[in-house]
Amino acid sequence: MKILVIEDEPELLRVIRQSLQKEHFLVEEAPDFETAMRKIIAYDYDCILLDIMLPDGNGMDILKELKTMRKADNVIVISANDSLDDKVQGLNLGADDYLTKPFHIAELNARIRSVLRRKAFSGKNILELGNVKLDLDERTVTIRDTPVAFNRKELDVLTYFMLNHNRLVLKTALAEHVWGAYADEANDYEFLYSQIKNLRKKLNEHDSGLEIRAVYGIGYKMQVI
Repeated sequence: MKILVIEDEPELLRVIRQSLQKEHFLVEEAPDFETAMRKIIAYDYDCILLDIMLPDGNGMDILKELKTMRKADNVIVISANDSLDDKVQGLNLGADDYLTKPFHIAELNARIRSVLRRKAFSGKNILELGNVKLDLDERTVTIRDTPVAFNRKELDVLTYFMLNHNRLVLKTALAEHVWGAYADEANDYEFLYSQIKNLRKKLNEHDSGLEIRAVYGIGYKMQVI
């Protein structure tokens, strides 16, 4: 899952980033309004953590822009302002949750997972497809009730495919979702091909009932076989 943290306090940004990375989230940062808007226009995120008070703008304006662009990114406002008016305004502008500073990182992580499950996974924490069960909270996979080990990127790719099974998944979209802005720095997709090759091998070896088919020159499609 890819998260954008829009926060201008360096120490808080560092703590949030480290905590989310331990939870296996892909984290990108924006310390100001301009950087945040540039990233939001260029990329899609599973969740955005949004500070309201930024050095060069107001987070409420970012919410308005997201609404105008009809972006489906989940947004959790993190603000030192505990006023009811701000909370109501933020939620009315499309925020999914509002968390007042200071807060415990454990609570932030719980709120993020709640928002992701509620919107992306319809409240579920387990994906099931073919003979595969993927636990989103524990980040574990069983195939025919047997635990199978996947590395972090393989698991991210598998999650994305399972959420989009029977749909055409573009190489660019998959690379951006799993590797974030760093995908733009690659000259080719070798980093993606190697993960998919390993993923296919494990799925085949364990009789997953799933197949990742290449759509030449465009991307992939996961189907139940």
